[in-house]
Amino acid sequence: MERHDAQLRSPRRGLNQILTRGARHLAQLAVGAVFTVLTVVGSSARAEVHIDITHGNVQPMPIAITNFFADTSSEGQVGRDIAGVISADLERSGLFKPVDPHAFIQDAASLQAGTPRFADWRVINAQALVTGAVRPKGDGQLSVEFRLWDVFAEQQMTGLAYATIPNNWRRVAHIIADAIYKRVTGEDGYFDTRIVYISESGPMLARKKRLAIMDQDGENHRFLTDGNDLVLTPRFSPTSQEITYMSYFRNTPRVYIFNIDTGRQELLGDFPGMTFAPRFSPDGNRVIMSLAQNGRTNIYVMDLRTRHTTQLTNTNAIDTAPCYSPDGSQIVFESDRGGSPQLYIMDAGGGNVHRISYGAGRYDGPVWSPRGDLIAFTRENGGRFSIGVIRPDGTGERTLDEAFHTEGATWAPNGRVLMFFRETASADGRARSARLYTIDLTGTNPRRVPTPLDASDPAWSPLIP
Repeated sequence: MERHDAQLRSPRRGLNQILTRGARHLAQLAVGAVFTVLTVVGSSARAEVHIDITHGNVQPMPIAITNFFADTSSEGQVGRDIAGVISADLERSGLFKPVDPHAFIQDAASLQAGTPRFADWRVINAQALVTGAVRPKGDGQLSVEFRLWDVFAEQQMTGLAYATIPNNWRRVAHIIADAIYKRVTGEDGYFDTRIVYISESGPMLARKKRLAIMDQDGENHRFLTDGNDLVLTPRFSPTSQEITYMSYFRNTPRVYIFNIDTGRQELLGDFPGMTFAPRFSPDGNRVIMSLAQNGRTNIYVMDLRTRHTTQLTNTNAIDTAPCYSPDGSQIVFESDRGGSPQLYIMDAGGGNVHRISYGAGRYDGPVWSPRGDLIAFTRENGGRFSIGVIRPDGTGERTLDEAFHTEGATWAPNGRVLMFFRETASADGRARSARLYTIDLTGTNPRRVPTPLDASDPAWSPLIP
């Protein structure tokens, strides 16, 4: 216990360290006073099951996810709900194909006796198996444990146990799905995350726009603003559960920082010339934005500790939509200095500006991948919009999604999935609807994200601490 305490102060870092060890460990970790990681059950032995997601299209892996066993009906419902969320998370990724539970031969109760009857799972073509249990702890909490098995190698790949309050079962399910995703693919998961976006309602010429937040699967939805003031372009801090966004107060753009956990809102200032979304720097200490002054639009950065603002570009062109690279050393932005809006990169201090896009039409909304390997963008050409990606050196440009109107790309924290919004027009052109979608880097797994009203301008959070 004491030997691992220092390593486990960061919940995500601690879990990943545990999952890569080959021996049995015992660890305890408080996570926001909500749940505790109690043990690693079994070993993380070398296994055959693996998905390589770095090359082209991937055939989804058949995986059997059993209901988590429980002795009572109340815990039994929690166990079924947890299994359902894990299955939905993994299926939505496009990398896993949950096996129909009606095909299962071995039941959840018999799985508690020890090693699964692997032949029963091979015969239904399951390559991996997830088992689990939910039990009361006697202090108002539940113990939730899971195990991931390699069916063909007939061995356990990993396992964890958690103590949690009963109404936190959904987050535990997302974290289990993340652990499975990482163990099988070698990449970090993205299921224990949140989405902040603009909720829209009302007629086209009088849209009511509210700031809203939800889990990445659309659950736990709530509104953060009342809609009295127009809000636009929320963006997450990469280091904390804070967002920055624009709001129009008496027709003047203001920039706010909103703490999701406390509900505290802080005004950064009035920016009459604000032209595009403010974004955080990777260390969370600065906000970068574009401001129009005296007929010129340039890029500025504000130090949140001193509130000092520094101008980074100084041209007669329109320089806007800046976004930092993950290491903070470079900035990608949109500029029409070459005659049409294209993508440019400069050093964080404003020097070494160079163009990276040369296609027809207009490029805007660039967003650097958390991995640093790609930049997502919106492209408008010939009356059609598309979401695409390009390497920072300007090579490898490709389109992932194309529609009547689609834009607002945001990256999942593992850099493998994008979210954006699509608008569709009614037959008479008098109304439009906007919906959120996700798509992976292959461009072959588009999924709609449910929202109660129209939705635009999504922003994906980092993994929840």
